[in-house]
Amino acid sequence: MTRRRSFIVACLVALTFMAVSVQSAPRQGEPKLAAAEWKAIKRVIGEQRAALVAGDATRAFSYAAPGIRAQFGTAENFLAMVRTAYDALIAARYTEFLEGAVIEGVVIQPLRLIASDNTVQVALYTMEKQKNGVWKIAGCVLAPSTVQAA
Repeated sequence: MTRRRSFIVACLVALTFMAVSVQSAPRQGEPKLAAAEWKAIKRVIGEQRAALVAGDATRAFSYAAPGIRAQFGTAENFLAMVRTAYDALIAARYTEFLEGAVIEGVVIQPLRLIASDNTVQVALYTMEKQKNGVWKIAGCVLAPSTVQAA
């Protein structure tokens, strides 16, 4: 799958989650993941975020899918990129997983981020299951939310 297609899918998901937060049934024909798979996905994202907050570049980079690892080459390059473009992941005072979705075969796991000034963003993670059964993070898009934290 191309990066462009992944980005478009992530943007569509962002628009869906920025609308009214309503739980909806999966589309007919879309594959469903078992609860254990969603739990594993959330664990990977949570552990990567913890590593980012701790400044542990090597550990954070270990959760990245092969395509991301190839793109950045080193853990230090990866951490520098996150600090520049995804600081909201590190600085969030509160995070909350939202309901994930499988759209056109792409697994998307949203994470609500609340900043110290109560602005809200949603990090939309694209996940890839590796041949060994382990989930890795294949991308992340930050999207503004229409919600304001109290």
